[in-house]
Amino acid sequence: MSSSRQLGVGIIGAGEVFQVCHGPCLLLLSHLFKIESICDLSPTTVDHCATKFFVPHKTTTPQDVIEHPKVSVVFILTSDDSHVPLAIASLQAGKNVFIEKPVSLSLPSVQSIIDAETKAAGNARVFVGYMRRYAPSYLNAFKREIATLPKILYARVRDFSGPNAQFVDQSGTFQVKNADYPVSSTEERNKRLDALFKEAFPNQEITEEKKKYCRFLGSLGSHDISLMRETLGFPESVDGVSANDPFYSAIMTFRNQDGSTYSTTYESGIDRVPIFDAHITVYGDTKRVTIKYDSPYVKGLPIYVEVEEVNEQGEIQRRNVLSSYEDAYTAELQVMYDAFANGKDIKTTAEDAKKDLQIYDMMYKKWGGN
Repeated sequence: MSSSRQLGVGIIGAGEVFQVCHGPCLLLLSHLFKIESICDLSPTTVDHCATKFFVPHKTTTPQDVIEHPKVSVVFILTSDDSHVPLAIASLQAGKNVFIEKPVSLSLPSVQSIIDAETKAAGNARVFVGYMRRYAPSYLNAFKREIATLPKILYARVRDFSGPNAQFVDQSGTFQVKNADYPVSSTEERNKRLDALFKEAFPNQEITEEKKKYCRFLGSLGSHDISLMRETLGFPESVDGVSANDPFYSAIMTFRNQDGSTYSTTYESGIDRVPIFDAHITVYGDTKRVTIKYDSPYVKGLPIYVEVEEVNEQGEIQRRNVLSSYEDAYTAELQVMYDAFANGKDIKTTAEDAKKDLQIYDMMYKKWGGN
């Protein structure tokens, strides 16, 4: 990295993803980042995090973080309903923005971030937190092995996540959860969510099933759909959808460079079995390539690439490849630093994230028959 100056970071939302993932990484990357200000609507949470992570300024008002003179990068780690107004306010203040996925829950709302970025003070930019796409084993071993396939015959994208609490409790981060939020915050959140649901399902009755589907794709689904896009491209069609909360699936059609098509199964869900089963498998004629992700809530768990292929002797050959033990969050934050400190291009832009929402829309329409 050509620059070693610290970037001043402001945190909005000091909940699980900050305390377990971003907070520890930012501390360990103290040569690149300094957390200058932190905000959470829970006074107890913000007090705890300001002390634990040595943050000099704390507040329960997000705008205080955005306007803080030492903050040049605002981390938006709040619930997905508030991402858009906070991102727009940050961009208008000339602050670079890191938004934890999902960027938002509706296409019009994402477009409003994109529009705000084009007019941002000081050419501020947006970086969306799709950490799985920055994992060294994904960028190196997995992509290298996929590139050797003459063409893809089939692919499977799976994310079966057990209860997060079990992984968090064993992570060694000692998260603190508090419920001393102002009463008005729940009402405001529900209003924002209702507006997003109306944008996601225009001119339709907003049922509880639609709300659950939308929130699910925004939470767990955004990891997999984004990773699928980078690996396979954008689907030509969504051919079938199953929505049976808490499990959701779809079958999609993709096209190889030679014009041939292949199907991809997307399957995702959350049960109470504490096993994290997240992987992508790509099938060629004589070779299968799989990348397996473990829980991101335990730092440093390896991300392996498994290769099964027929060798020149007609035998089955298996290889296990590990590019690096560096966790995906640490790798992602270093790339983000290079973007904001040194002007490097951003892969996971808001424009890129919008494509996830386009796929969700295709899934909604197939599911609802519209």
